[in-house]
Amino acid sequence: MKIIAIANQKGGCAKTTTVVNLACGLAEQGLKILVVDLDPQANATQWLGVPDDASGIYELLVENRPLKDLIYASNNPNIDVVAGSRKLSQVEQALAGQISIESILKRRMKRSELKPWDLILIDTPPTLGVLTLNALSIADEILVPVTTHVMSLIGVSQLQSTLQEVKEILNPELNILGYIPSRVDFRTRHAKDVVQSLKDRFGDKVLDSFIRENVSLAEAPSFKMGIMEYKSSSTAAEDYRTLSKEIINRINLESK
Repeated sequence: MKIIAIANQKGGCAKTTTVVNLACGLAEQGLKILVVDLDPQANATQWLGVPDDASGIYELLVENRPLKDLIYASNNPNIDVVAGSRKLSQVEQALAGQISIESILKRRMKRSELKPWDLILIDTPPTLGVLTLNALSIADEILVPVTTHVMSLIGVSQLQSTLQEVKEILNPELNILGYIPSRVDFRTRHAKDVVQSLKDRFGDKVLDSFIRENVSLAEAPSFKMGIMEYKSSSTAAEDYRTLSKEIINRINLESK
């Protein structure tokens, strides 16, 4: 069982889209997935069909509710969810006075409780705060979606500095699984240049997979479906299937 945090300090880089559709792609390979939604916007929670009033990660962090009481089945039989909520925006205030709040998720989520799942994916907010630090503290790997715009490269540079500090202070075992180019439009020279800049800087940490720009990805959340269900034959579905298989290979999982 591995824990992967999907994170980037820049907003609009397709983190939630990556979490949901990667989860669906891995589920299609027969793996049992748990999605932990640490984003106060709770878009992954809504996309996966969990009720808006569901108790979830806030109750785990602040009230120390048992994890087993906070697991919701999603609209995909192989994906379970620990729900996010707007209350997460108040979590730092709610935890004021407690020790080491940057690692409280790690203390609350015991590894022994996570055995029913093959993989845990954590969606994170687009800011470096206590929620993202908690995700990085518990994760084995970090997957970084990067949109093919030059400003995204600045966000990646900021994240590199953050990861070094996290490894030194909170989680020495954290590994960069890879950078996944997202919302790519290879018809433009700019997109090609950004992808090449990523490869020049990070080498084989840039995944072979990439996610092409596709309107179906924007439509799918309205139907509470992953792209494989919504438009199974689309290029976006093809891209996430390819990504899912590459992730399985990189972390030495076996499809079922």
